Amino acid sequence: MTSALRILPCLDVRAGRLVKGVRFQGLRDRGDPTAAALRYEGQGADEIVLLDVAATRERRGPSLRLVRSVAQGLSIPLTVGGGIDSVSTASRLLGAGADKVSVNSAALRRPGLLRQLAREFGRQCVVAAIDVRSDGDGWAVRSSAGTTATAWDVVAWARRAAREGAGEFLVTSIDRDGTRSGYDRRLYAAVRAAVAPPLIASGGCGNIGHILDLARDGRVEAILLASLLHDGRLTIPRIKRALRLRGVPIRPEGLHAG
Repeated sequence: MTSALRILPCLDVRAGRLVKGVRFQGLRDRGDPTAAALRYEGQGADEIVLLDVAATRERRGPSLRLVRSVAQGLSIPLTVGGGIDSVSTASRLLGAGADKVSVNSAALRRPGLLRQLAREFGRQCVVAAIDVRSDGDGWAVRSSAGTTATAWDVVAWARRAAREGAGEFLVTSIDRDGTRSGYDRRLYAAVRAAVAPPLIASGGCGNIGHILDLARDGRVEAILLASLLHDGRLTIPRIKRALRLRGVPIRPEGLHAG
């Protein structure tokens, strides 16, 4: 991995509030997402990821009002996901201040949506979010916030999504989510071997050592973090200091790309 490793706080939201659970279950209120986004930018976050975890099941897109509230105070890129099922929905979110859109369930139903989004807004705006569970020697892709099985395995779906136009991948291990047991490093090795676009690792971080393990592997371009930051067990300056001391390239403070 030669590019700078990005640190991305993840804001899972439901009904306008920041929430977090374990393996996508038992969501607990963690406060105001707008305040959290500003706090993490102040700490040195490279980007913010805002995911409406109820949008798909409620058959709607993320709240434009919330996206505007979060985006208006940020100078770093904002990725928004949850219930995005059309070019028009994505256009409204980008108009409200998002820099990228993260698409999951709708793309699994209709892979051509990724192509349409890439054609309309550019590949750099299109993030394919992939939620997986371990399935023997591989990983099975799940949709609808992890509640629904699909016929795809992660490698086959990542390859298809890349062909359709995904410019980045956000791959979450449901098995590890919120457990603090460490990232599934085999998962990211398998996805990296299959596709070229930047890869964001999500699910399982419990300490700085887990982040350093992934950094040493050199297979991901970004780390997504949630509960450890929300609880204050880790801070972004502490993470970046540890990475810098180990010689891992990170973005200089104040240097961000959309």
